[in-house]
Amino acid sequence: MQPQTRNHMNILDNPSQDTWKKQLARPTFKTKQINKIVKPILRKVKRNGDKALFKFAMEYDHVELESLFPSEVEIQAASAALSPALKEAIDVAKANIERFHMAQATPELVDEVMPGVVCRRKSVPIQKVGLYIPGGTAPLFSTVLMLGIPAVLAGCKEIVLCSPPNKEGKIHPAILYTAALIGITKIVKVGGAQAIAAMTFGTESVPRVDKIFGPGNQFVTAAKQTATKYGIAIDMPAGPSEVLVYADDSANPAFVAADLLSQAEHGVDSQVILVTDTEKFAKRVIKEIDAQLEELPRKDIAKKALANSRAVIMDSTEKALELINFYAPEHLIISVVEEEEAVAAIYNAGSVFIGNYTPESAGDYASGTNHTLPTYGYARNYSGVSLDSFVKKITYQKITPEGLKNIGPTIEIMAENELLEAHKNAVTIRLKQLKKQKK
Repeated sequence: MQPQTRNHMNILDNPSQDTWKKQLARPTFKTKQINKIVKPILRKVKRNGDKALFKFAMEYDHVELESLFPSEVEIQAASAALSPALKEAIDVAKANIERFHMAQATPELVDEVMPGVVCRRKSVPIQKVGLYIPGGTAPLFSTVLMLGIPAVLAGCKEIVLCSPPNKEGKIHPAILYTAALIGITKIVKVGGAQAIAAMTFGTESVPRVDKIFGPGNQFVTAAKQTATKYGIAIDMPAGPSEVLVYADDSANPAFVAADLLSQAEHGVDSQVILVTDTEKFAKRVIKEIDAQLEELPRKDIAKKALANSRAVIMDSTEKALELINFYAPEHLIISVVEEEEAVAAIYNAGSVFIGNYTPESAGDYASGTNHTLPTYGYARNYSGVSLDSFVKKITYQKITPEGLKNIGPTIEIMAENELLEAHKNAVTIRLKQLKKQKK
C-alpha cells in the first residue's frame, strides 16, 4: 500500500510484511563517496601524524590551533562558564550512571567442573580506549558521562578523549568540565575522521588505542569501520539516531509527538517511527508534531528528518510487535495498555522505555542506562555500551594430576579422532609420567 503524506510524516496503513523492508528503509549513506573522503584522511594522519591533525583543523574546523590539547586555564575556565544548575544536573546524572554501571560488575567465576579440573573466568580492563565526543551541531557532553564513566569504572589504563574545537580553537566548556569531573586527563582537540585516524594509528601526541567508542556523523562512522581493518575494535557500527514509539489510545499524543521530535532534531538523517493501532491516533500525534515543531530552534533539521519518517497503522498486536522486531530500533518507547506483554515480546531493541512517563531523553541523559546504542538495525546483533564494553573476559584452567587422570582419556580419544596426534600426545606423555611416579 502506498504511503499517504500527512504534514511531513507518511502514514502506512497495515503494510504487508513483504513491503516492510522498503517502506521502513533508513536513509541510505553514499558509502563509496564517503569512503573516498575518509580513506585519504586516514592515510594522511598515518603518514604525517600531528602535522596532518593541525592541517585538518584548519581545513574542516576553520581554526589555526596552537596546541592539540586544552590548557589548564581552558579547563578551569570551562567550569566557571557553566551555570550551577547545569553542574548540579551533571552531578545527578553522573551518580545515576555510575550506580547502574557499577551494578553491572561481575565477580570472578570459579568452577570445579570435575574433580581436579578448575575453570575460571574474570574481567580484565581493555588497556587503552578512545572516546569520540561529537561537538558540532550539538556538543554531546552527556556522551562524556556515558563513555567515560564505564571506562573509569572498568579500570582502563589510558583513556583518550577526542572532540572537535570551535572556531576559537576551544572544546565546548561542558565537554571539558565533564571530562575533568570524571578524571579524564588526555583530551585532544580533534574531530571527524581525523580523530578516529589519530586513535587508530597513533601520532606524536595521540596514543594508538585498542578500542574506539562514540557516536558521530557518517564520516566518523565510516572511519571507525575502516579502523577495524587495522586491528582496532569499535563499540558498534553506529549511524544516525532513531526512535520507534509503540502507542495506543492510552498514550498521550503530545508526549508521543515530543518523543518523536526529540530524535528528529538530532540530524537530517535521523528517522522516527510511530506504530499504533488506529489512523485516528496517528493523526492526533501528527497534529501535535506540527504544533510542537514550530517552537523548536532546530525545526529545520527535524523537518528534514520527518521526511524519512513513518506512522504505521497495525490493527493486529501480533503483527505490530513483529514489525518492531523487524525494524530493531535503537530506542523503543512502549506506551500501550498491555505494556508488560509488549515488553516481553521484544527481542530486537537497543534500549526500551516503558510507560507514558518514561521519555527517551531520560536514557539520553540521566536515568542511569547508557545512551550509546546500536542503530540502523544493528540492535538485532549488538548491545548498547555497558561496563562489559570496556573489559575482556579471560578464561583460565588449572588441572591437578588427579584431574588429568579424570579428563585425560576424554581428550586423547577426541584428539585421536580429529587426527591430531600431537594434541593427544601432550596428554599421553603426562599420564605416562604420572604412572611412573606411582611405581
